[in-house]
Amino acid sequence: MNGIQIKDLSVSYGEQSALKQISFDIPQQSITALIGPSGCGKSTLLRTLNRMNDDTPGIQISGEIYIAGAPIYAKEVRVEKLRRYTGMVFQAPNPFPTSIYDNVAYGPRLYGITRKKDLDEVVERSLRAAALWEEVADKLKSHAFGLSGGQQQRLCIARALAVDPKVLLMDESTAALDPFSTQKIEELAKELSKLYTIVMVTHNLAQAARVSDQTAFLLNGELIEYGPTIQIFSKPNQGQTENYVAGRFG
Repeated sequence: MNGIQIKDLSVSYGEQSALKQISFDIPQQSITALIGPSGCGKSTLLRTLNRMNDDTPGIQISGEIYIAGAPIYAKEVRVEKLRRYTGMVFQAPNPFPTSIYDNVAYGPRLYGITRKKDLDEVVERSLRAAALWEEVADKLKSHAFGLSGGQQQRLCIARALAVDPKVLLMDESTAALDPFSTQKIEELAKELSKLYTIVMVTHNLAQAARVSDQTAFLLNGELIEYGPTIQIFSKPNQGQTENYVAGRFG
């Protein structure tokens, strides 16, 4: 089965429970938003999808996650291979302190692409996919820090796409951006969802309503409701969901 399947997922940090028996399926080539108040478990859930929580002191993880039918917590899974398959874009743009070209070429080089012609093709393809090529094509050797915040975030998306992932994880990836840059990233996410499975954490309910196909609402580490975004925002099944999307708490 393609997409992502989450089954009875529980995560705790020592005595503190972060996620409690979470189960739901994420369809491929779509955008799924994770919403809920601060501390509800959204980012913890997102980070289980590429095992970024593994090295956190005192963490305990139980349950199962399957991506494209493969169990990602199986003993034989190589985490570096999983993270190639599941790219991640963080809240603040975090380009490497090097050129635009080298930012995008970093991953492909790591995985064995060394011929300049091949790297050039990957860099151009990735920057085009991230809707950045037209803006930087004549300054690929320029330092990445010279780009605007929105451009830097799209560069980080290009960097993630350069290693040919199947899943793109976005952790509040527009929170630090201005409205114009936010709109560009949202439009880009919609376009990318034709090829990739996107899971995004957002505190911006309007953004979740605009961009996502499905929405999962979490509260105190529990999955309260999950379904088509239009249903979650217009006719939720749970009173807690209705109160949250109406702005009565959170």
